[in-house]
Amino acid sequence: MSTDEIRLIEQAKQGDPTAFAELYDRYQPAIYRYIYYRVSDNDTAEDLTAEVFVRLVEKIDRFTYKGRPLLTWLYTIARNLITDHHRRAGRSLPLYVDEQRISQEADPVKTVEERLRHRRLVAAIHCLTEDQQQVILLKFVEDLDNATVAQALGKTVGAVKSLQHRALAALRRSLEQSGGK
Repeated sequence: MSTDEIRLIEQAKQGDPTAFAELYDRYQPAIYRYIYYRVSDNDTAEDLTAEVFVRLVEKIDRFTYKGRPLLTWLYTIARNLITDHHRRAGRSLPLYVDEQRISQEADPVKTVEERLRHRRLVAAIHCLTEDQQQVILLKFVEDLDNATVAQALGKTVGAVKSLQHRALAALRRSLEQSGGK
């Protein structure tokens, strides 16, 4: 955690609205992306992201530096809110991959092939465990390093590496079986 982040947290603990605004500006995009990929609905993602920051304001006085950046604490809050959201909705916790991210080729055959690869990838990701999905999301969508992923998930770096290795192996097997090499 940087000295700048420590300063902002201390100012926020004193009730400084400017500090809260700066924390929001700094971390909102990452938290929104994280939530969006778990709920695949813009309105829900916006609502849950807002709730993460409401909880930040309400509970900032309880945050103590233990070697973990504030962002990992926010990911934990987001993960809990997502779990509650899916539990209330009676659904599992799928990882959604945004179909709009698929490049729109001029060639309709390439577009169809890309969409089929996308669907196979989504199906393969759904077969992963919740922990494996979390590691894949944080590592490859959020582009976090192993230490940060470990902190966010409350696991060791070794456990994150193991989860990533097993998840990628499972994805490879699943995609090979479905013809999506």
